[in-house]
Amino acid sequence: MVMSSLRSWGHLCLLLAVVAVAAPPVHGEDGYRLWLRYDRISDAEKLQVYRKAFSSLHVAGSTATLNVARRELRRGLEGLLDTDVPSVQAPQSHTILVGTPAQSDRIAELGLDGALNRIGPEGFVLRSMTVDGHPQTVIAANQEIGALYGVFRLLKRLQTHASVQDLDVADAPNVEHRVLNHWDNLDRTVERGYAGFSIWDWWKLPEYKKQRYTDYARANASLGINGTVLTNVNADATVLRPRYIEKVAALAEVFRPYGIQVYLTARFSAPQEIGGLETSDPLNPKVRQWWQDKVDEIYEKIPDFGGFLVKANSEGQPGPQDFGRSHAEGANMLAEALAPHDGMVMWRAFVYSNEVPEDRAKQAYNEFTPLDGEFRDNVMVQVKNGPIDFQPREPFHPLFGAMPETPLMMEFQITKEYLGFETHLVYLGPLFEEVLGADTYAKGEGSTVATVVDGSLHDYEFTGMAGVSNIGTSRDWSGSHFNQANWYVFGKLAWDPHAGAEPIAREWIRRTFTNDTTFIQPVTEMMMASRQAAVNYMTPLGLHHMMGADHHYGPAPWIDVEDVGREDWTSVYYHRADSAGIGFDRSTSGSNAVSQYYPPVKEKFDNLDSIPDKYLLWFHHLPWDYQMDSGRTLWNELVYRYNAGVDTVQWMQEEWARLEGMIDDQRYSQTETMLEIQEQEAKWWRNACLQYFQTFSQRPIPDRYPKPPHSLEHYKSLEFPYAPGI
Repeated sequence: MVMSSLRSWGHLCLLLAVVAVAAPPVHGEDGYRLWLRYDRISDAEKLQVYRKAFSSLHVAGSTATLNVARRELRRGLEGLLDTDVPSVQAPQSHTILVGTPAQSDRIAELGLDGALNRIGPEGFVLRSMTVDGHPQTVIAANQEIGALYGVFRLLKRLQTHASVQDLDVADAPNVEHRVLNHWDNLDRTVERGYAGFSIWDWWKLPEYKKQRYTDYARANASLGINGTVLTNVNADATVLRPRYIEKVAALAEVFRPYGIQVYLTARFSAPQEIGGLETSDPLNPKVRQWWQDKVDEIYEKIPDFGGFLVKANSEGQPGPQDFGRSHAEGANMLAEALAPHDGMVMWRAFVYSNEVPEDRAKQAYNEFTPLDGEFRDNVMVQVKNGPIDFQPREPFHPLFGAMPETPLMMEFQITKEYLGFETHLVYLGPLFEEVLGADTYAKGEGSTVATVVDGSLHDYEFTGMAGVSNIGTSRDWSGSHFNQANWYVFGKLAWDPHAGAEPIAREWIRRTFTNDTTFIQPVTEMMMASRQAAVNYMTPLGLHHMMGADHHYGPAPWIDVEDVGREDWTSVYYHRADSAGIGFDRSTSGSNAVSQYYPPVKEKFDNLDSIPDKYLLWFHHLPWDYQMDSGRTLWNELVYRYNAGVDTVQWMQEEWARLEGMIDDQRYSQTETMLEIQEQEAKWWRNACLQYFQTFSQRPIPDRYPKPPHSLEHYKSLEFPYAPGI
């Protein structure tokens, strides 16, 4: 029996070995590499072309940034080409030559002065040239960071199977300050973060610098992001204490070779909280001196410190108005302290007073436009994309175009606070593109938000774009694989606000998943449809601010002042549904918020014959039987839109199911599960909202659409005390 058992065991082992050899390996990917996947190029023809074109590399210089460029280039080439690509002392045939004129006489002698003069400090030239009789690929820049950006650009071409013949690229960022805003707290929780805890391990800093910090810097540099605000806008003055400045300096040391400056959020009351002063009045000499000393202390440890981001006099945060001073007086005090060090103040325009105004959407414009021209030269006012708060859809903020003497910095939200957290597949490229492409008419037709942000409309001295980060300790960085695309598209649009969301999506898919067009095309279509799907099943036709209180998870259009204690934190304040109709009247006959836009925009939004459906209920309160252009009544249009959102998610599921086997099982399965969650929650949004609004419309849901399976009381009873991101 023993021998028989051994023989059986041997047969089983042999069978398993045969199966293991015969079955194709199933490779899983956890998403940690993001879009910097340097796997062997699968296209044999392309592989041979690239191997011939890039047989060696020569990076001229050995500074920290050029060493990073050399490592990245070698890492990328050897992974993609699956062959040794040696560094050579002198350029040979088919060498990649990288450097700046200051670091390399060879580059200085290539006759690139004209191109280099046009690309500024961060731009690069990527060109096929003949040098000393040898064909070479040249990456030249005025500064070393430009050379690194050029290296990433070349590697991207290989990743996406683009041509490398006859290269002639000269590129530079259109926006100077391209910054991530981390809403990370010192206890490592992340406000509105859905990808785990903060990646900044303050307890172990400054001694222990995790590899993840370097990988974070690589990813950002590959997109051209050049700044990071490490701490939450709801600021903690503790980060300004000496021991924390040492910790920040350690991160700055890691980021510096990648061209990334660190910024901190400044709590306006810090002179009182940690400085022992009796006031934080920005005109008080002792307060001004305290900030000057603190700034000097920071720069002693971090010579390239970027400056401060400030949230003041909003949502209970301290600010200059506490002392009877203006936003300009508060910002200028900090700007004065930073100016000798070339530091910047990014002063947020997201403000609303403790007293509820007649229309919260108007408040930032009312507070800031009278201050135009009063801010110091090193102050940028950071403005959210819309006048409320990162809703699934808002019209562009009326401040854009309205402050020609004050540089305005765009603030987008990459983390999906109002768009399904980490589980819904919602590509934000179309949202960003919609806002940037909106015409302000500040100087006539063509005065788009993008021309405000890039400074070309008003000739701003400084320009900037900020994105509220979606990064955390999740192994895939962003809570799901497709959320990485939102970090990616932000970086690309910060570099060039005039770029298109669709080509960026295609590029991201190629770099993240595969170059197979049978995968790229349907996934691009899914991504491009996903944002409108979310708008439809959450807030169609210009509705907004209908999520759960505090946690912002799920539908709660019934939230009233009794629930949250403040009218403009409620849902009913914004949708204003009643027996007569629905919508917030911001027309000239209502709150007149429409008049904050330039006349062509005002007239378009004010007139029911010209306003786009997507903003209809943002600016108008209309009867339930109002006739839409579709021929449906407003009530039936709402029912149609909510169901269309669900239908699109179900279509996305079907499209994804067809792609099984085209990518690794791990990422496929995660996305499949996320889409299942999204379908369930899209139906929840549809059912809860229609059940609630039907109590006012008193109209039936047409027979062709499903009826909510639960009572309104059921939907109201749902509670989520431990929802992430609070």
